[in-house]
Amino acid sequence: MTKVKFCGLTRECDIKAANELRPDFIGFVFWPKSKRAVTREQAAELKAELDPSIKAVGVFVDEDIEVVKSLLNDDIIDIAQLHGREDETYILKLKEASGKQVIKAFRAGAKGGFSGAQDCPADYVLLDAGMGDGVTFDWSLLKNITRPYFLAGGLYPENIGEAVRNLHPYAVDVSSGIETEGVKDNVKMAAFMSAVRKEETHD
Repeated sequence: MTKVKFCGLTRECDIKAANELRPDFIGFVFWPKSKRAVTREQAAELKAELDPSIKAVGVFVDEDIEVVKSLLNDDIIDIAQLHGREDETYILKLKEASGKQVIKAFRAGAKGGFSGAQDCPADYVLLDAGMGDGVTFDWSLLKNITRPYFLAGGLYPENIGEAVRNLHPYAVDVSSGIETEGVKDNVKMAAFMSAVRKEETHD
């Protein structure tokens, strides 16, 4: 059964919609350059409203490991998702210090494929075309990935069924694909969730 992550939630109404639709994960972006960035205080307030059955993922880019550890250990987030140059040492230290899961993001390389993803010590890898820019990559690049992965990049209610049906990813990660004019859209969120669940009933 493919899991679903709604990423880049910033408002209380986004959390309310998530609580109703029940994705497996939601994401808070802590990268200051992102238009979806939230502060520690905002994330804490939103997490308090989140259904406990939904895991909160914190998204980071080359953040000080102490900052990430603090957010994990204070239960503001349940999982760390790393999008920068964090190496194996960083990942192992973070896992040991927090006892929590880590997702490491990889972008499709210039020569194709996802170098380093197969052997990364993170609990899961996230495979994307870019940096949250809503672009789809060539899914044939996934043929050598045998570990569970989060599929991201250019996913929308219109194409997510095909992705789930053909690739069977561990999870799918969506942000811009469930937005209208830069903010989360409840109708698109519901349509995305419905499309994934529809494929599950066919399995």
